[in-house]
Amino acid sequence: MRHPILLAMLASLGIVATAAQANELVVGGKNFTEQQLISSITTQYLDDLGYDVENRAGMGSSVLRQAQENGQVDLYWEYTGTSLIVYNEVEEKLGPDAAYERVKELDAEKGLVWLEPSGVNNTYALAMRADDAEERGIASISDLAEEVNDGAELVFASNAEFYARDDGLRPMQQTYDFRFERSNIKRMDTGLTYSALRDEQVDVAIATTTDGRLSAFSLTVLEDDKGFFPPYAMTPVVRQEALDNNPELEAQLNALSSRLNDDSMRQLNERVDVERETVEDVAADFLKTEGLIGG
Repeated sequence: MRHPILLAMLASLGIVATAAQANELVVGGKNFTEQQLISSITTQYLDDLGYDVENRAGMGSSVLRQAQENGQVDLYWEYTGTSLIVYNEVEEKLGPDAAYERVKELDAEKGLVWLEPSGVNNTYALAMRADDAEERGIASISDLAEEVNDGAELVFASNAEFYARDDGLRPMQQTYDFRFERSNIKRMDTGLTYSALRDEQVDVAIATTTDGRLSAFSLTVLEDDKGFFPPYAMTPVVRQEALDNNPELEAQLNALSSRLNDDSMRQLNERVDVERETVEDVAADFLKTEGLIGG
């Protein structure tokens, strides 16, 4: 016969172990500045709330997604366009709300829950030097197409991915009915497109809408007036099991998500990429400024 006191002690230990396990969270992140920032922001935020958090930033996109599906990562911030196109292979053109609802439905089948999207839409864009765009009267990609079709020899900087991908340069030019001459396209690493544009080595460059170098280098984003680029709303995605074990987590992450938008993310990225502050310091300063942690 088992001793009742021993049973009570074991039950007590079991409760303690379950509570500890429930409060342990692994936060993932991809291997570029914005993702390193948001994973650090999330880690520091949840740590301040009392969770035992491990930060695994710096992972490749597909590796990170697989780690979450396998239960090795509890949560990270994904982009609607990435899940829609890369992970779920949806080719249909969808607006921001429809894209969110579609990935939320598809990923729920895999035990992944999309919470409230932030105001950060880190999609592709075309950028020009602000003064040059103003002088040429170019505010949108349609304006750019008209200028090129009228014979302007504009040089375009593209990274290798955008140049080759099925939803990249070629279909964009088809959508807007224009074409950069092959001799006027310069392929380079992603980070170099901004400095090449700033230094007047090119006239137009591929960019992402929340990159801090846009404001730091006085670059302007051309309006995607035909809606070619898919929405990439940055959203916390959490394993259902982690939400079940932590009943307050959903509301806490939604509160964080509501504080983020394109302007704030661009400023945070700029502080790291241009002003060379550390990711951890910038993340902590954001949380303190927003009143999300003490300090």
